[in-house]
Amino acid sequence: MKTTALTPKHIALGAKMVEFAGYNMPVSYTGLNDEHITVRNNAGMFDVSHMGEFFLKGPNALDLIQRVTSNDASVLSPGKIQYSCLPNDKGGIVDDLLVYCLDKDYYMLVVNASNIEKDWNWVKAHNDKGVEMKNLSDEYSLLAIQGPKATAILGKLTNVDLTKIPYYNFTVGQFCGENDVIISNTGYTGAGGFEIYCKNAAANKIWDAIMDAGKADGLKPIGLGARDTLRLEMAFCLYGNDIDDTTSPIEAGLGWITKFTKKFTNSDALEAQKQHGVKRKLVGFKMVDKGIPRHGYEITDAEGNVVGVVTSGTQSPSLQQAIGMGYVKTELSKPDSEIYIKIRDKLIKAVVVKTPFYKQA
Repeated sequence: MKTTALTPKHIALGAKMVEFAGYNMPVSYTGLNDEHITVRNNAGMFDVSHMGEFFLKGPNALDLIQRVTSNDASVLSPGKIQYSCLPNDKGGIVDDLLVYCLDKDYYMLVVNASNIEKDWNWVKAHNDKGVEMKNLSDEYSLLAIQGPKATAILGKLTNVDLTKIPYYNFTVGQFCGENDVIISNTGYTGAGGFEIYCKNAAANKIWDAIMDAGKADGLKPIGLGARDTLRLEMAFCLYGNDIDDTTSPIEAGLGWITKFTKKFTNSDALEAQKQHGVKRKLVGFKMVDKGIPRHGYEITDAEGNVVGVVTSGTQSPSLQQAIGMGYVKTELSKPDSEIYIKIRDKLIKAVVVKTPFYKQA
């Protein structure tokens, strides 16, 4: 298994370690529920250094990004970030990603750990105009500090005014005495906070400084288990579960990152889907009867006819209710539609709801 620069620290802290995307990663420290509520109420820090970072540079960098991603990156200026996806040529998604505009003709793509090699090969195959590409995934560490107290905690460690960085914007500055650190107002929890990109050599120093600065505010290290329940409460898609090589962005409710003001991979077919509709849609649902939906469970109608499949599901720590996401036939995708989840050969009632499941007070 691969390790991050912080793997020995997680082990020393007594984290429960698991294999994730080929990496030895912490799934929990004090327990999923405790960690989840810590992030919602105070602040937590995640090691997500397994994510991939590609750097694209040159006069044709934007052209390449425009051709391989679904969103319109031409609206980005230095310091701005965009959520997007890499459509494949069969109607599915190679990966979802973040596009950072570092400077004119200079971009960073942040991709999922499990797809680093696949994404690199995909983008490289479309690079026919000499864009300089560097895969620096193994050189960078990424810390996500999330929660309502995250901004105040991190503000003690930098001369950058974090309150002036809007959501989906970033700056490159000094942090914990380290130069050229990317401080990004992004995250995967819906709890607010920042993501810190630094070189591996600085990761332990920065981790320790943040933990020390956040001690009085109840900051805790958080594992990937709580990261998953937090993102599910917000109905954020997880690649490999809710979106993959067989799901289109239109089916997945990602039409908002699919802009037909330009041509990109498979854009004609996706535009036809948007115009004419799709046969299935990704929906959120809450369980009415007792039972926890899990990835891969069948979704049926009242008669037991299979109408879809669960892609993500859990017992929500914030809501104290079982929730899930899944693809269903379009006619059952409207809020308040009754569906059933097949759990151990029993049909357990659920209802389609508007997402996100969790709404901040």
